[in-house]
Amino acid sequence: MNKLDAHVGKRLRNQRTMRGLTQDAVAKMIGISFQQVQKYENGKNALNAHRLYELSHIMHVPIEYFFDGFISDRAQMLPGKEFGNTSQVSDRELLEIMKAFNRIKAPLVRKRLADLMRTVG
Repeated sequence: MNKLDAHVGKRLRNQRTMRGLTQDAVAKMIGISFQQVQKYENGKNALNAHRLYELSHIMHVPIEYFFDGFISDRAQMLPGKEFGNTSQVSDRELLEIMKAFNRIKAPLVRKRLADLMRTVG
């Protein structure tokens, strides 16, 4: 299994879960079997450009979302570059934060919370 395929699959699973979608629902939206979605999420099958485009569209995320946080072995070895952050939030924590944020119904409260996070961050 390729590290990049595993990372992209994990990001797909997190986004699907956060949106409350089943593997079957995602599969039907793009015309594939749920087993294929499982293989993508497990990193057993690589996603091609067309599938990434379809998935980014139905998940309402930019294609770059699937690659966020991925650090290749080659990138870590580049001189003079700082990659990664050991204090990064885990995918599980991000998922919990996003679920809680999505439960906030008041648009003004969501906006103020988002503004606060940008300021603190």
